[in-house]
Amino acid sequence: MPTPIEYADASPQVRAVYDDIKTSRNVPDVNNFWKYLAHDPATLKRTWENIKEIMAPGALDPLTKEMVYLAVSVTNGCAYCIASHSAAARKAGMSEAMFGELMAVTGMANETNRLANGYRVPVDPAFQT
Repeated sequence: MPTPIEYADASPQVRAVYDDIKTSRNVPDVNNFWKYLAHDPATLKRTWENIKEIMAPGALDPLTKEMVYLAVSVTNGCAYCIASHSAAARKAGMSEAMFGELMAVTGMANETNRLANGYRVPVDPAFQT
């Protein structure tokens, strides 16, 4: 099982990504996700670049993006992502009431998706684009 790659043990290529993460997020150290991805510097860099682009403010505000990320993480059962994106969403302004509604919608969507798939429900013509 791999171990996390700490800054002191990182290659210059990995340190450059770590430095960008720390600067961009204004944090003293990178979290474990990045320290494990550092075993593959190309994946580390690509993933960080993609996250920076996707999670930047755009048509969706940062809170909405974090809440979508959290909902998908719950659906995929990723404990690490649930924890990190719950924290990020709360930092961006998600209240406990918002979290509760998000979980209700996520659970309902998963249930109805499975029912529609199980029954092989055809898409109504009115919903087709």
